[in-house]
Amino acid sequence: MRTAGLTMNDVWAHRVLRERGVDTYRLEGVVAELGVMVESLDLKHRGKEENYRPYLHMTGELRSVTPAEALPFGITQVTYSPGQGEKVDAFYEFDDQQLVVLAGKGYFTSGFTVPEQVTGIEWELPATADVLVLAPPEVQTEGDVPVVFTQIHGIGGLEIDLESSGYDLAGYFADQSKNGVPRAEAVVDARGLKSRSDAIDPLFTEDELALNTETKQVVGAPAPEAAPVADGMNARLRQIEAEIAAEQEHYKTERASTEGTTENLYRERVAAPLHRAEEQEVPSASSVPTPEAQRDLNLDPDLEEEKKEEETRRHEVKPVPGLDERKRQVAQRAADLDFGVDDEQSLGS
Repeated sequence: MRTAGLTMNDVWAHRVLRERGVDTYRLEGVVAELGVMVESLDLKHRGKEENYRPYLHMTGELRSVTPAEALPFGITQVTYSPGQGEKVDAFYEFDDQQLVVLAGKGYFTSGFTVPEQVTGIEWELPATADVLVLAPPEVQTEGDVPVVFTQIHGIGGLEIDLESSGYDLAGYFADQSKNGVPRAEAVVDARGLKSRSDAIDPLFTEDELALNTETKQVVGAPAPEAAPVADGMNARLRQIEAEIAAEQEHYKTERASTEGTTENLYRERVAAPLHRAEEQEVPSASSVPTPEAQRDLNLDPDLEEEKKEEETRRHEVKPVPGLDERKRQVAQRAADLDFGVDDEQSLGS
């Protein structure tokens, strides 16, 4: 007996399992053949670890389940209406002998394609299923039949081959060994065709590409146009370097004049005291005696002697520190100022 079926994920299947006193039959791991309407068939390849071995990926819709042995109540087949069956994914593996046949039919040529006559028809594929049969009521009326729920094992990844399915799909491929071209050449031809068909904007004009067969250029001799071009490039580089240097100098000046920056602190607290110390080391014009004063000193020996004694007493009382000592004092003062600024910031925060 053939009967329409429902899938196990149907809401009624769960309700039947929860009901008490309902006469049901549950079977697991039933060997069956699936009737699958094949919708598409694609040639795929495994990964590098499997040496890119080819296989077929089939997708379709479940149309029937035919158990190897009859189900309770003499059910021999469960059918599904178009659009009501589950989606099926199956993977067909070629054996070594079939791969030899495919290679002989031009598998490595560009014209090798999957045959179209194997799609749009119903395949019979081996599988196992769980079945739930709901018995009809004891007092039967006309039209009362058992309700069957099915669940196919691995319906999203059925593994099939020549031995399990009985289909030798290698025989359905057309012989393209004499018509097609090797795939490597086809790829090269396709790239060449694309490059020739696209719009090309040449880098050089025809005049620049023209070859002068009458003139032979000496190897290593510079071209006449090379010198002007090199001079122009050098001038442009020097101009760019000058612009960069001026920009850097302007940036440093702005930083030094901006209060609170590192450059400003260095200029005000370190560089300025150093400059003042250096100026004090150099004798000014006012400290150098004029020729008239020198003559007066020469004329008055006592005045000159008093001047020398005063200078000696001044140096003895307060010796003038050297440049290194002044630098050390300035650095110490800058450190003290920085420490004071840090204290103010910490107090303010």
